[in-house]
Amino acid sequence: MTVVGASERQQALWPAPAASRAGSVWAVLDCAREPAVYGALIESRLEFRSLYSGSVPRALEMNAPQLVELLPGHRLAERLLGTAWGRAWGIFLRIDDAANLRHHLRKFLKVRDEQGRRLLFRYYDPRVLRSYLPTCTPEELAQVFGPIHSFVMEDAEGACLEFTLAAGQLRRRVLVAAAAPADLSSAAG
Repeated sequence: MTVVGASERQQALWPAPAASRAGSVWAVLDCAREPAVYGALIESRLEFRSLYSGSVPRALEMNAPQLVELLPGHRLAERLLGTAWGRAWGIFLRIDDAANLRHHLRKFLKVRDEQGRRLLFRYYDPRVLRSYLPTCTPEELAQVFGPIHSFVMEDAEGACLEFTLAAGQLRRRVLVAAAAPADLSSAAG
């Protein structure tokens, strides 16, 4: 079954080599979102790593945010960009050098609120990140982006969004528009 927009989203994440600035595409997947997310990682046979550190119980590991490098055409990438699209399974990152990527991403797992309480920050949920980034100051954006060229994610309507940082300013653009709803009038007969 071909999912409308999946091939366009894949092409947007991995543009032609001449147009691509970033060396690799990674995903941070929200395994607490639903059990199928962790199952998809296991089935992929790709190497993935929790953003939590140390030895954690298996139940927590299965619900932790997981970092995985995606390959164009791989069945996990196809699933994330196809049938899982619109289900808020995670976010995508474009990056040249992933040597410190996990360390960079771990810095944002816990934040403090106005009362000084420590809270988990689920920035890897696309609904959270696409709302959060526009509220950041240029200094905060520089911290969040760090070595990341761009964040790519779904929007509420199913479009494929890209957020980049240029001269300290956040840039948002639609890489692939949301698929038009199916025309049900012809099916009504």
